[in-house]
Amino acid sequence: MWQPSERYPDPSIEILDPSFLKYRIFNAAVERLFTGTRWGEGPVWFGDGRYLLWSDIPNNRILKWEEETAVVSIFRKPSNFANGNTRDREGRLVTCEHGGRRVTRTEYAGSITVLMDSYQGNPLNSPNDVVAKSDGSIWFTDPPFGILSSYEGQRAEPESPLNVYRIDGVTGVAAAVATDIRGPNGLAFSPDEKKLYLVESRAAPNRLILVYDVVDGRTLANGKVFIDAGPGAPDGIRVDTDGNLWCGWGMGSEELDGVMIYNPAGQLIGRIKLPERCANVCFGGAKRNRLFMAAGQSLYSLYVNAEGAAGG
Repeated sequence: MWQPSERYPDPSIEILDPSFLKYRIFNAAVERLFTGTRWGEGPVWFGDGRYLLWSDIPNNRILKWEEETAVVSIFRKPSNFANGNTRDREGRLVTCEHGGRRVTRTEYAGSITVLMDSYQGNPLNSPNDVVAKSDGSIWFTDPPFGILSSYEGQRAEPESPLNVYRIDGVTGVAAAVATDIRGPNGLAFSPDEKKLYLVESRAAPNRLILVYDVVDGRTLANGKVFIDAGPGAPDGIRVDTDGNLWCGWGMGSEELDGVMIYNPAGQLIGRIKLPERCANVCFGGAKRNRLFMAAGQSLYSLYVNAEGAAGG
């Protein structure tokens, strides 16, 4: 049962290392903005419209939360079982769709352009999470999660390897930049775009967050383990301008559900406790200092003394 804190500082914001103190705002508390999703994912902030979009995958819809009124409405239904969302560097919505097994872009006038739906002649699996880079390229993960059952898409057999892809912003040509990843999931660039963080969500015995060097802005090299999640389950990642990773986290237990914050050295410095597993996060608000957290059945937010990096 969700109970907002009546005390400051909010005890759900845990300082695990003194360095996290500067990111906590003393009199800011976790807020629940909405409840009623079946599985929330893919929050993305539209500052020009002062609203947030996020996906409710099993309900086959994208929801819209308006900052000015706190009204929640349906932005798109059916959504083709949309999962991850971002904005490209021209401000257009880019969406991973389980149903279409594709990545799409919503144009300014509302029409939908397919950016990628196959690789080497075979359908994609179920694009999951997506980020945009400053050169206009789109990077996304393609695990099979959306085709494993008919709950978050349509059941089907995987026909493509479990890759991370880059779609060139000028030519539209796609290339696999990381191949045969064990369940590629959330991804995010470091603020200088010289590193890419990637959740390997079917690694054994524990989920991992990997880190790669970004070579010439186009390819990945020197992949290694950045974080061993132990009993936890990282999902979506976003990065602040100091290079800290804010990771949706959980495994359906009180001690794990919420958001974990790691510094650029991979040290766990803070945690935001939630009463349910958190899937994805993003930064928004006028100063990009409001963390939005899409959890299983609810949408939460928290003002923090950090600013989200571009690209998410």
